[in-house]
Formats: sequence, structure tokens, C-alpha cells
Amino acid sequence: MKPEIFSRFAAFLERHSGILLGEDKQYLVETRLSRVARARGHASVDGLIDTLLTRGDRSLARDVVDAMTTNETLWFRDGYPFLALERKFFPEALATRKTTYRIWSAACSTGQEAYSISITADEQRVPFNVEIVGTDIAEAVVAKARRGVFDDLSLGRGLSPERKRQYFVKTADGWQIAPAISRRVQFREGNLLALRPEPRRYDLVFCRNVLIYFSRETKARIIDRIADTLQPGGYLLLGASESLTQLSDRFTPERLPTGGTAYRLDD
Repeated sequence: MKPEIFSRFAAFLERHSGILLGEDKQYLVETRLSRVARARGHASVDGLIDTLLTRGDRSLARDVVDAMTTNETLWFRDGYPFLALERKFFPEALATRKTTYRIWSAACSTGQEAYSISITADEQRVPFNVEIVGTDIAEAVVAKARRGVFDDLSLGRGLSPERKRQYFVKTADGWQIAPAISRRVQFREGNLLALRPEPRRYDLVFCRNVLIYFSRETKARIIDRIADTLQPGGYLLLGASESLTQLSDRFTPERLPTGGTAYRLDD
């Protein structure tokens, strides 16, 4: 790939998705976009990118961003956030007599995190409504999340055999999530760079293992917008290797009894 083509594409990708490509990521671009290039009738990735940058084709831009988005996910990832739901967040909601508890799973990929939250709510038999919203920039993975059908390989990544038996039904296409779990969850496309105010704020936001792909300036902007979606006193959960250090002064870190850190939005 020509250096000038890569530089122009890196600028495009950061502008549209926030993803920051290092100069050593040319191989990644070639690998991720080769399938899109073939499907679109281009002999090379360079040709695909040139078309992308000169024609303003929204459909092509969507396919390219989808291909470049990392969709690494598994069930009950890292463990402690879901234990924290059981031992901290849900009990606090009960103590304050909430009738509805709203959770946002940002960059939800194919839905495992959002569904894991709903399974936790079911297992805890919470006496209030739990509304879970999952968003992702990639149209294809949002569609898969909505469908709620997973193969054995996907279910084998973090889901116990007991939970598989209890919460999934075998179909011709794979394993369908139970309606009792999916009814709490809605999925929609959403770009973290284009967050808009919502009429109803969240009590808890999962935004885990996402910020690592962005520049410091972009991280700070996203965190500020996430803060605007939270109830005062609401919580933000990041990935185990992520923090808000030098990114925001709107949150107070709290060590969770289950391990890890939650960030509480200051009142």
C-alpha cells in the first residue's frame, strides 16, 4: 500500500470512527479490506480506498468502517463487572427504590455483553425493570446482536454449560437467546463520536475496551459526552486496562468490592 494512500485512509477512519491507526498498521488495513475490495470489484485495496475517498459513497464507507472495527467479545468478560451488578449496582438500585434501572452497553459488538447483563438481572430476580441498550458503529454486528443467535464456538467463549442450557434454545441456525433475556435488551447503531442527548439518562454505562483505539483528545471528548448521558451519581465502567486519568474531572473513581474500578459521575 502506498504511504500517501495509507495516510489519507487513516485520516478518514479517525474522522468517521475515532479509530487511530499507527503507521505500522498497513498490514491490518490490507487484511481487513481485501474482502471488501474483492466484493466491490477492485483489484487492490489501494483502488478501493481511492474510490472511497473520491466518490463519497455512503454504502462503501459503511462497509469499510464495519470491516475495520474490532469485534472481539465474549460472555461475562472479566467477570468482576457482572459480580458488581449483583453485589453493588442492583442492591443500590433496590435500596433507593428505583422502578427502572437503565444500562448502556457501548460498542456492544454482537451483543454478548448486553445479554450477559440481562442474564445477571434474571439470575438475581431483581424486582425492578432493567432496560439495556446496546450500541455499535458496525451495522452488521448490530443486526447479529438483534437476532440473538449464536454458534457453539461463540457460546463457548465465557458461557457456562448451565447458562447455555437455561437461557438458549437450539434452532436450525444455532442457539437462540431466550425471550426472557432478550426482552430487556434493545440494539441500535451508534457512533461514539456522534453521541446526542437522550431524553432518559442511564444509571450505568459499560464502555469497556473501546478507548484504547482512540487518541487522547478523542477519548476525552467521548467521556465528556458519556457523562452527559448519565444520571448524577451514575456509574461508568471501563476496561481493566483503561482509566480516566487526565481525561475527565467529572467522575470520582471507586474501587469495587469485586475488583476493578467504577467511575461515579459527580452530582
